[in-house]
Amino acid sequence: MQTRPWQKNYDYLVPTTIRFPRFPVQNFLHLAASQFPFKAATDFYGSEMTFTQLRTQVLRMANAMIELGVQKGDRIGLALPNCPQYIISYYAILSAGAIVVNMNPLYTHDELKFMLENTGVKILVTFDGALATMRSLANKLDIKLVVTRVTDYITGLGVSTAKDLELDEGWQHFSELIEGCTNTRLPRVRLTPSDPALIQFTGGTTGIPKGALLTHGNVVAAALQCSMWGNSITAFVPYEKRNVLGILPYFHIYGNTVAMNWGMVNAATQVLMPRFEIDEVLGTIKRVDQITFFPVVPTMITAIINHPKAGEMNMDQRLRFFNSGGAPLPAELIHQVKDLGIYYGEGWGMSETTSMGISNPIMSCRTGAIGVPIMENDVRLVDVENGAEAVKPGEPGEILIKGPSIMQGYWNNPEETKNQLTDGWLHTGDIGQADEDGYIYIVDRKNDMIIAGGFNIYPREVDDVLYQHPKIAEAVTVGVPHDYRGETVKAFVVLKPGEKATDAEVIDFCRTKLAAYKVPKLVEFRESIPKSAVGKILRKILKEEEISKLKK
Repeated sequence: MQTRPWQKNYDYLVPTTIRFPRFPVQNFLHLAASQFPFKAATDFYGSEMTFTQLRTQVLRMANAMIELGVQKGDRIGLALPNCPQYIISYYAILSAGAIVVNMNPLYTHDELKFMLENTGVKILVTFDGALATMRSLANKLDIKLVVTRVTDYITGLGVSTAKDLELDEGWQHFSELIEGCTNTRLPRVRLTPSDPALIQFTGGTTGIPKGALLTHGNVVAAALQCSMWGNSITAFVPYEKRNVLGILPYFHIYGNTVAMNWGMVNAATQVLMPRFEIDEVLGTIKRVDQITFFPVVPTMITAIINHPKAGEMNMDQRLRFFNSGGAPLPAELIHQVKDLGIYYGEGWGMSETTSMGISNPIMSCRTGAIGVPIMENDVRLVDVENGAEAVKPGEPGEILIKGPSIMQGYWNNPEETKNQLTDGWLHTGDIGQADEDGYIYIVDRKNDMIIAGGFNIYPREVDDVLYQHPKIAEAVTVGVPHDYRGETVKAFVVLKPGEKATDAEVIDFCRTKLAAYKVPKLVEFRESIPKSAVGKILRKILKEEEISKLKK
């Protein structure tokens, strides 16, 4: 392992002898089913499916796909919300030797069309709620659909049929496809760690989406990195009682690795929810009684701890552990979580790193830090301008990362692959700085940096101050064009229920905590702030809105 330039005595935390098993991703399911055959693998609004039942469904679907002509290396689209059908499809596609192409089912026609064409999807698994868009795309691109109704796996609500869903000739109904295949043998498909398993598209808000190509080796390594790094989460919880609240979308790499595959590695019951709706979430937490592991993004934590019912529910007894990622966790929010008595961790990752990259050691979290490199990962911080020279401790630099979960490149996009990968090192575009102990702190995205009057301003720093204001629930800062300064700082603010504030009040508050050139010059109050499907604040959407205003 290489010595990192900002640290001296860190090797004891990152063993150099760890090597990850060489098996395909679906073996996580087979192992869990062999050890805990009668334990609930999924809990979907109270309807449970055991690991044995899940494994049987997966094998039937895998063999049914092979009968439909699916071959090793074929790309199969998966556009479903969190539900048992997603998990069945995911492991079935991999068992058949095909490649999962993850897609947000709520994407627009054009976004989905690009992804489908770019990857050459052969079959698309989706649900009735997205059928109108998918039907048009399937007919244009000659793609076969496998369609389900999300409620088909909720006991007592009945199972839909192909007739109910008005499927075209040659398309398949999800449940009927599985029931029509009685073959539960393991498919005889030879898979190696270097075989592709998943194409995970990055968000399309910054331009044309790019599909990160992740192998079985990448996905297995990431799932085990996640589990081993956080093993103190579950050390006191026997396997029989382990569970995970799966609200983060599984079509997103964070939920896919840190909820679904973590759940399989730990034989944990996955308590599935297809959306984040605060009253439903609190009701589920109360019904399940105790959640072992809850991967979240900061906006989810904000909604939960600020809800009036939170104080009545003894959250410290119901939620064992919050894992926060996807966006920086403001310091004020961390203090609120700690005050409630809930253990938390914070980490950093990307689609290109299979979600795993840098994380806080569970027993040694540092407020505001994303942590230290996870086992087997190496990290460098280099100067932002030329991306070559290592920066000194405390200085900001672009994060470069290398390790077993780093993507192989972007699918069908050699130019972007060349731009992002150099000798195995991934150029992340994130700006970080490290302290004397090697803990890394995100300063901001390289492309989000605001340059106002010649000064470099990192929006994250301003955001953190805004979150300290007692009336503010959510806030995000962007740089907007300015005739004199080049750019100026604008804050978008959502107030807590019942609160009122003025621009001047927010600006004056920031003046007490920030250098004058960092203080927002403009403030816009909103009912909500645009977010991605995973709940990540979309800073670039707001910036684009401001630029478009100036063009009118």
